[in-house]
Amino acid sequence: MQAVVIHEYGSADVLRYEEVEAPTTKPDELLVKVRAAGVNPIDWKIRKGMLKVISGNKFPMILGFDLAGEVLEVGSQVSNFQVGDEIYGSLPLPGGAYAQLAAVPQKVAAVKSKSISFEEAAGLPVAALTALQSLRDKANIKPLQTVLINGASGGVGIFAVQIAKALGAEVTGVCSGKNLDFVKSLGADFLIDYTQQDFTQNQVEYDIVFDAVGKQTFDNCKKNLKSNGVYITTLPSLQNIVSIGLTSLFGSKKAKFILAQPNTADLLYLNELIEAGKLRVVIDCTYPLKELAAAHIYSQSERAKGKIVINGMR
Repeated sequence: MQAVVIHEYGSADVLRYEEVEAPTTKPDELLVKVRAAGVNPIDWKIRKGMLKVISGNKFPMILGFDLAGEVLEVGSQVSNFQVGDEIYGSLPLPGGAYAQLAAVPQKVAAVKSKSISFEEAAGLPVAALTALQSLRDKANIKPLQTVLINGASGGVGIFAVQIAKALGAEVTGVCSGKNLDFVKSLGADFLIDYTQQDFTQNQVEYDIVFDAVGKQTFDNCKKNLKSNGVYITTLPSLQNIVSIGLTSLFGSKKAKFILAQPNTADLLYLNELIEAGKLRVVIDCTYPLKELAAAHIYSQSERAKGKIVINGMR
């Protein structure tokens, strides 16, 4: 099969389109013909060697976590899927979605909603699960609470705005001026243009501050939290790790870190939101598999409005 492989960590130049052996599946896995794969910042951070503590040094390595495709084979212990199912999901480390075929554990997959395309489904897992699990599980969001989402037009932010609204919250979205109308269209009640205003300098307090782009710290945001407020970050910086530890022991304001945990139940919940018209996938652009390097470079620019998706796997 064809796949994009790295043989070492480095720039986008280390991504090589090559012929490789098809994956072998375990009893609890599905063999999936990949129709589309999502690009997430964690992909290029692994490629650059920024996360080698968790990704290791075993090469060659096929990256990519999010995928959507058709089930070709099912393992002997698979009970919830059958050949021909159209599924989506997120692979465990180090990935493997940037390929024509992938072995997918059944516990991290779900049948995709018929109302969305393979490309839209591939844009969901990591980003939408990060948003869902941050708001619902880490922050215990409740109706009528106030939520600020920093990076509201990005891959995670677009889902955070919609999910917070679906769960009954009042949402303030932080983004650049050119994306204000876009974020408003997702359902945000209030908007802040970060090029004109620093929300951490405002006197407004929120129940939840979700830093979906990891650009702030708990120390910067704590004055923007109500007395029992929760700050959630996608970036485990040293400063935030210290804050997470301290606030777990002291004080009413809490700092928390999110690393999405893919699972079938939450993917099916995303399907419900999609079919109820409460969640939509916004795709900024698509690239064929052969042009994955360009997709990584664009993702690294942090200019994408929504999701970057790989298709054209042939």
